[in-house]
Amino acid sequence: MTVPIVPGFHPDPSICRVGGTYYLANSSFEYVPGVPIRRSTDLVSWELVGHALTRPSQLPPSEGAANTGIYAPTLRHHDGRFHLVTTNILEAGRGQLIVTAEDPAGPWSDPVHVPGTEGIDPDLCWDEAGVCHLTWASFRPELPGIASVPIDPATGAVLGEPRLLWNGTGLAAPEGPHLYRVDGWWYLLLAEGGTERGHAVTVARARALAGPYEPAPTNPILTHRSTTHPVQNTGHADLVECADGSWAMVHLGVRPRGKTPQFHVNGRETFLAGVDWADGWPVVAEDRYPVPPADNSFTDGFASSGLHPRWVAPGASPRTHWAGPGELVLSGFLLTRALDEYWTAVARLDVSAGEAAFVVRIDDRHWYGLTADGATVTATVAIGPARAVVTTVAAGSVVSLRIRALRPPASGPFQEITEPDLIELSVLDDDGRAEVLGSFDGRYLSTEVAAGFTGRVIGVEALGGTVSLREFRYSTDREEDRPRS
Repeated sequence: MTVPIVPGFHPDPSICRVGGTYYLANSSFEYVPGVPIRRSTDLVSWELVGHALTRPSQLPPSEGAANTGIYAPTLRHHDGRFHLVTTNILEAGRGQLIVTAEDPAGPWSDPVHVPGTEGIDPDLCWDEAGVCHLTWASFRPELPGIASVPIDPATGAVLGEPRLLWNGTGLAAPEGPHLYRVDGWWYLLLAEGGTERGHAVTVARARALAGPYEPAPTNPILTHRSTTHPVQNTGHADLVECADGSWAMVHLGVRPRGKTPQFHVNGRETFLAGVDWADGWPVVAEDRYPVPPADNSFTDGFASSGLHPRWVAPGASPRTHWAGPGELVLSGFLLTRALDEYWTAVARLDVSAGEAAFVVRIDDRHWYGLTADGATVTATVAIGPARAVVTTVAAGSVVSLRIRALRPPASGPFQEITEPDLIELSVLDDDGRAEVLGSFDGRYLSTEVAAGFTGRVIGVEALGGTVSLREFRYSTDREEDRPRS
């Protein structure tokens, strides 16, 4: 298990099945639209079909501050409708929010909130009597830990007193609860150990939903802590029973690179494992599903009036309009997730009446980019409080700008690869030849430096005036020794 089924910044996966089709949701934090929804028939290849939170009535606009917004969702199907419950951390005092849809591609309903459920990582399940139960990692001082309460999911009304279930095996930060009814038992799956290198999946079971819960003798049932496995931080899992009666698990993980302590740059990604049942307990089979490396390349010529769902912006949906085929006029950000370890992105911009920046960023304090104003292109790096202009070159009003994430060479007396990657900033001429303005250490655009829960995104920010994006190209790069020019 080394290749994610959903690469790039797609953490906190939740999965459900309807017939022979599987549906997957991920958290989205400050980026809008919120909660990407995918569909698959084989658990390995996934199609992005839309988002659950697309309107201000569902997700009020914000300043887009880093690591705010939508935390971990749970996606379930019950009585012919899809239910999605999640946390908007900026409205945490209102409790968990629930939206529903007949089609996971949308439209989704306006949310109802469940009062008194302050915290994160909500889950929904239904008991044999058809009663819906919301379970979450509670922040209430008098109710610390994994709590559950019966609710009316249509209104958000609480139907009883919340109760604590099981707070895990004693590791840090018990969270990410999911409840399942299997063979007369209630199984409670948790994430523990924090979402960093100590992350783990644990499970307990009880005959009644209210408990008491008995922990599995083999806990944690999944972790890569204290190993040299190339995928680390494994945790925050969800189970699904497959159409053939077998079971599978989705979970998050990261792919750190470079010299110790290593650096992960694309955020927490979604991975897949098989699950067996032995002596009444789930046993994870990590290598059951071979996942081939994907070619995530795409070209967007913006020929139609509808944006592909890959495009997001911090705080509110991207603000764009069409001036004509291939002329997408921007206000603010238009961003897409970096999906590969090594990649190339090219943006062709018309800045004859404005100014724009082509950037790769983790947040507004950690980014590398190229700013075009119609006369020049400037390469800038921002690392926390330090921001430096590297160089400026002459350029026209219609420019092609390129950013690449490259494999770094081994260096030093021990011939180590120190950086996770190198970020190269270039201007392309009309023949595609590159004028390289700089190549920079990628560790400063990593979670280990920037902190938080997201990953790299790539795209354009309109800084002023009228800016048109004529084309955006992204290509997967797996060549180990490609030239850096």
